Amino acid sequence: MGTQSPYPWAPGFYPGDRPQVVTSRFQYEDAHTIERYHATGGYEGFRKALTMAPADVADEVKKSTLLGRGGAGFPAGTKWGFTPQGVWPRYLVVNGDESEPGTYKDRLLMECDPHQLIEGCLIACYAAGLSRCFLYIRGEMALAQERVAAALNDAYAAGYIGTDILGTNFSVDIVLHWGAGAYVVGEETALIESLEGERGMPRLKPPYFPAAIGLYGKPTIVNNVETLSNLPFIALNGSAAYTAIGTETSPGTRMIAVSGHVKRPGVYEIVNGSTTFRDLLFGDEFAQGMREGRELKCFVPGGGSAPWFLADQLDIPFEGRAAGSAGSMLGSGAVMVMDDTTDIPAAALTLVKFYAHESCGKCVPCREGGTWLYRIVERIVAGDGTDADLETILQVGQSICPGNMPHASSERLGLEAVPFPYKMTTICFVGPSAYVPIHSAMTLFPEEFESRITKREVRRLIPVSAAAAAGGGS
Repeated sequence: MGTQSPYPWAPGFYPGDRPQVVTSRFQYEDAHTIERYHATGGYEGFRKALTMAPADVADEVKKSTLLGRGGAGFPAGTKWGFTPQGVWPRYLVVNGDESEPGTYKDRLLMECDPHQLIEGCLIACYAAGLSRCFLYIRGEMALAQERVAAALNDAYAAGYIGTDILGTNFSVDIVLHWGAGAYVVGEETALIESLEGERGMPRLKPPYFPAAIGLYGKPTIVNNVETLSNLPFIALNGSAAYTAIGTETSPGTRMIAVSGHVKRPGVYEIVNGSTTFRDLLFGDEFAQGMREGRELKCFVPGGGSAPWFLADQLDIPFEGRAAGSAGSMLGSGAVMVMDDTTDIPAAALTLVKFYAHESCGKCVPCREGGTWLYRIVERIVAGDGTDADLETILQVGQSICPGNMPHASSERLGLEAVPFPYKMTTICFVGPSAYVPIHSAMTLFPEEFESRITKREVRRLIPVSAAAAAGGGS
């Protein structure tokens, strides 16, 4: 049958025939302790890695084709190879500032299995020759911070971190840093700025590609929490065991956070590449379908900044190329579901409000455009919009991401598809992210925007002179 999870956000059973790479300890309430971690094979992957040459460990990770889980989906092993040879020191920065709307998988990994993350950090530092690790956790994640801090203390006491680790000549320190809750520091150069004590704003690239010029001007690898949490499995079992799961282009598993109008929202570890959105949203072992017998209207496949999909795209698998060719992305591993009761303009407004608020202000198209998008859509949702507002939205969107962007139904609606990822006039992705939900909503459900405008009573302006004559005002 499997084991029932004690956590309400991971409500399902863990059947024996579904592979688990990063959530196998979620069935234990004390999964965050070093005692439980040791009892379930913890740090054995790190011990095995220390018996190998660092280059061989890095090669195993590269052969596993482990894809980044932070949103970009870039192969982790390849990313490690971008650091310049002979330049020291070099650092690992762990992006634990999970802030994409609908995403809460990394927080759970840090809360429930922090030692797995720490072991992954140690393996990465050993394999890539990194002398220090900085673990950056989002400011609002208090429990995650406490659990990781306690796990670091225990790992230091056990001799896994520090100098001459486990009797070898390998030494590394891990520094815990708490953020202040800014969405933009999810962008790796903005995160590095924050780590250095500056305001979190993205750097220009080039020259500031972190692998070459990163933290404190030194080569820096930035990896996501879930990405690093896969390394203990790979180090212990080998790349062949990892690639045996999933598909050739998307091996392994990945964590998906499902929220919205489903019967059983939560976080699920799925087989990458072969599991479809239909499996996830309607499968008995996952979200179990729509709430209250409603119909699926649309869903966001990869976090708030991803273009939306319609119900007839449920059979697209969790594979980056498949989602990309359909006009969206898997992104941060967050699926937000909307049923047939959803007010689409209001849903788009909720997302654009978030991105407008989170602009760091460095780029004019984002700082000004995001705010204006929010104001215009807010006016439309309130029933005070005009036909000109719809045109203005498109114009503002063009100023942020020229050529707009693809969406789930470009071809079926007779619209020109634009290569993904889209062009942008901003340094980072925050600006375009404000336009994505509006563009998807207006394209897929134009009638809902039109209805808000046609129902509005037309108000005619009275010339100033006539108003003065009628009221006697100055």
